[in-house]
Order: sequence, then structure tokens, then C-alpha cells
Amino acid sequence: MAAFLLPGGWEIWAILAVVLLLFGPTQLPKLAKMFGKSAKALKDGMDAGMKEDEEAPAPQKAAKTEDDAEE
Repeated sequence: MAAFLLPGGWEIWAILAVVLLLFGPTQLPKLAKMFGKSAKALKDGMDAGMKEDEEAPAPQKAAKTEDDAEE
């Protein structure tokens, strides 16, 4: 995980301070609500995709032809 250089400690606080300065305290609840809706839609979409994968029949192997046998 160290290869990704994720922020930690004071860096997170600095990012939060910049976000607060950019958007202001009145916009933060709206942003949080929008982020929550987006996360829920993403989760619902992933769940639907997983259900489609489970319901789909497994792909069948193609029969070998004479050309494949010669290789």
C-alpha cells in the first residue's frame, strides 16, 4: 500500500481545510448528500451487475477444430 502514497495525519486535515475554504460551510451538507447519493447509486449498480453475472449461463468451450489440433 505504501506505493500509492495515501495521505495521512496532517495531510488529511489540510485537505479538509482547503475543501472548507473552497465550498464554505453552507455547501458542505449539500456536497455530502450528493456524495452519499452517488455512492448508493454506484453500489446499487454494482449489485445489479453481480446479479446479472450470476444469472447468465456459463460460456461454453468451443469445440476444437482440425486447425487447432495442428498448432
